[in-house]
Amino acid sequence: MRFAPSPTGYLHVGGARTALFNFLYARQTGGEFLLRIEDTDRERSSEEMTGQILDAMHWLGLDVDEPPVHQADGVAQHRTAAQSLLASGAAYRSFVEPDELAAIRERARDEVVPIRRSMIGVSDDEAERRAADGEPHAVFFAVPDGVTEWDDVVHGVTRIQNDTIDDFVLLRSDATPVYNLAVVVDDLDMAITLVLRGDDHLSNTPKQVLIYGALGAQAPRFAHVPMILGADGKRLSKRHGAASVEAYREAGILPEALVNFLALLGWSPGDDREVMDLSELTEAFSLDRILKKASVFDAEKLEWLNGRHLALMSPDRLAPVVLDHLPEPERSCAEAEPERLHAVADLIRQRARTIQAMGDQSRPFFTPIEALQFDPTATAKHWKEPAQAAQRLAAVRDLLEASESIAAESLETDLRALAEQLGVGAGKLFQPLRVALMGSAESPGIFDVIVLLGRDRCVERLNRALEVLAEPPDAP
Repeated sequence: MRFAPSPTGYLHVGGARTALFNFLYARQTGGEFLLRIEDTDRERSSEEMTGQILDAMHWLGLDVDEPPVHQADGVAQHRTAAQSLLASGAAYRSFVEPDELAAIRERARDEVVPIRRSMIGVSDDEAERRAADGEPHAVFFAVPDGVTEWDDVVHGVTRIQNDTIDDFVLLRSDATPVYNLAVVVDDLDMAITLVLRGDDHLSNTPKQVLIYGALGAQAPRFAHVPMILGADGKRLSKRHGAASVEAYREAGILPEALVNFLALLGWSPGDDREVMDLSELTEAFSLDRILKKASVFDAEKLEWLNGRHLALMSPDRLAPVVLDHLPEPERSCAEAEPERLHAVADLIRQRARTIQAMGDQSRPFFTPIEALQFDPTATAKHWKEPAQAAQRLAAVRDLLEASESIAAESLETDLRALAEQLGVGAGKLFQPLRVALMGSAESPGIFDVIVLLGRDRCVERLNRALEVLAEPPDAP
């Protein structure tokens, strides 16, 4: 099995899914998973993009079994194959200029006829003479009469009438190979037995099947996976938001979640499972469960899966991830209290859907008192009567100061009893308290918050909130 991207941009999620399906099938069947960098287009290819593709695949856990093969290194073999096709009569030389060829193509379209040697070629003798004189020329494949067919693993038996296929270029006039020749020669050289790729390559397949036959070689099996669509039903692209693996990595998506999500885009395990790791996917994967219908990229489903994988991660693994997403000065505070960092990560992992969200939700636990800010929207709602809010917060402070120790179970009993003494519903006490302790109206359960902050830090924050509530309102 091989994955063969072009290093002309970041690894797109569609390419990542293709790589994943090849990886899963290779691992399940005991085959090899190989990578070929299709870099014959030197002007658009770059070493930087090659490095990015390798890094993205490694991050996803899709490591290859051998060093990558660069298609550009096989140009000599591609030319040798073209010479073999010329010698057998399966190909011919054309000396037609590009402008003339474009005009011929236009006439052929108008007349609904395929381009053939009679339109763009010359006799063998003339071709040999002009080539020997060094005249630039392209090499075209001579499409035979008849039908080209293959049994596609996904789509079944597929037949193409050859009179719908123009004779096509194998070598350009500068002797560089085109994609369809290079990919056939490379797949033969790499002993590829199954080509699993996206539906966008379907139009190339009959040409490649013809080349295999003309070279006297057995074509591999083909499996063409339907495309990934955006919510608007159009092919997924940058206009739909983040479209590269790198973009989702930067957005805080876990590699396990992205792999899980991509596997379910165009494939089903055949049961109700949705949350699966790479080993489970490998065990369950089968070609016959690849769907024929295009899949829609559901960003909300990806975030949900990411949340489920976050929830499955151990605090030991999550803590350094959270730390990486904390700004200063919170990061330094968290580094100084590793046990509390682990406890916060353990609590937050049940709520957050992205790593970035974990950092955002963990941040207030480590904010120094001098940097604590109170969200204006939250204070306007829950501290709208400052004297009343101050009375309630002071009562909580006094309760905490009088407590020898704090635990979530006893806290709930004590705080609900305090709310009853104050003659208010529990929510009227808990929400102003939440704002005082965390700076906002959103947080994990208030009892867990108090335990993780600790009594002294809670009292300190309550005193800070009381100072703010005592300040005179801004003049209108």
